[in-house]
Amino acid sequence: MTAAIVSGLIFAISLFFIFSEKLNRTIAAFAGATLMVGVGLAMGFYSETEAIASIDFNTLGLLLGMMILVALLEPTGFFQYLAVWAARLSRGRPVRLMVLLGTVTTLLSMFLDNVTTVVLIAPVTIMISEILGISAVPFLVAEALLSDTGGVATLVGDPPNILIASAAELSFTDFLTHSLPIVLIVWLAALLALRYLFRHELGRLPPNMDAILKLDPKQALDDPKAAGQVLIVLGVALLAFFVHHRLHILPSFIALGAAAIALLWVRPDIHATLQRIEWSVLAFFTALFVMVGGLEQAGLLHWLATLVSGAKALPPVLFGVIIIWVVAALSAVVDNIPITIALIPIILELETAGINIAPLWWALAFGAGFGGNGTIIGSTANIVVVSLSERTQTPITAKLWSKRGLPVMLITCAVASLLYVLAFPFLSR
Repeated sequence: MTAAIVSGLIFAISLFFIFSEKLNRTIAAFAGATLMVGVGLAMGFYSETEAIASIDFNTLGLLLGMMILVALLEPTGFFQYLAVWAARLSRGRPVRLMVLLGTVTTLLSMFLDNVTTVVLIAPVTIMISEILGISAVPFLVAEALLSDTGGVATLVGDPPNILIASAAELSFTDFLTHSLPIVLIVWLAALLALRYLFRHELGRLPPNMDAILKLDPKQALDDPKAAGQVLIVLGVALLAFFVHHRLHILPSFIALGAAAIALLWVRPDIHATLQRIEWSVLAFFTALFVMVGGLEQAGLLHWLATLVSGAKALPPVLFGVIIIWVVAALSAVVDNIPITIALIPIILELETAGINIAPLWWALAFGAGFGGNGTIIGSTANIVVVSLSERTQTPITAKLWSKRGLPVMLITCAVASLLYVLAFPFLSR
């Protein structure tokens, strides 16, 4: 029990430094992982071999492969092309512009890293808003919230989904049949909520509506050939994701294989491409895996699973709904990635207590994905959007987010809970 308490303290202290902004979060995570292994060696509950075995290389490989594809697509101007095309299609009408930009961001976030998508779409959104003479706040908030929400729909759309799929051996098709239908309804609810919450800002017609028609999407596309090549490879990779479970190959192999083919075909400046990859994110994941591995070896996660298994007396559907809300609340306060990594072993332990964990994976995915909308620090995409908004005359504040993001989180979790109850028999398979 002493080892469990010590490992729990190390994890808690590491999370404090990760999210206190006193240290870079990757440095804090690596310091915590090093401390966990060091203390584990001294106390005899954790070894270097066990630490390496705790790392989920399938998740890391999938993330790396998709990051390389995004790094190849980024300099082509494809993301900016879509944003400008959506702006022209809106004809400067704010409501239509929010719907189109939000939809484009969501669709990209379902198959690519939503942080990269927001990083590239948001600056164009600010430019479009300045041309129209209106505030960019409604569009930036909508892009962050809708990308977070839509990313839950697919295996590769959100990091927690990748983690859950790897642990539960869920396929790309499983997410399309179980998660996508629910997310579509939840996404629509989020969009309607945003339309209402920003009704005053969106109700005013821009003074420069005609100026948007002068934008040419083709001018934003810097390298059409390379964009086409990467999109073809990405399309083939997505098709392969549909059948990977039948071919008995891991999603990480598909992602890395697609990245290798795209690199050979496009022949980019490899140094520039590698610089665009979020290596710090991969290092952050690795450190978290090592820390959670220490919690598992120390017996803390087994103890928590035993404690949670006492809830098996509850109706299974109610247990799942509770998980949605608890995980959502935690994800709003702490980034959803460490929450997901920590809870996965606990859910796996619940299976030994005779609990059907199949529906719990979806409860975890919904809670982690939708809960991140609640606060500025709930997801990395939120942090990026808030940072970029500081370039404008009306930067997004924590107070403003609490009035817009928190209601959207509560609405999406409520709708997801209702749909979870209705679809529970199907999700249990």
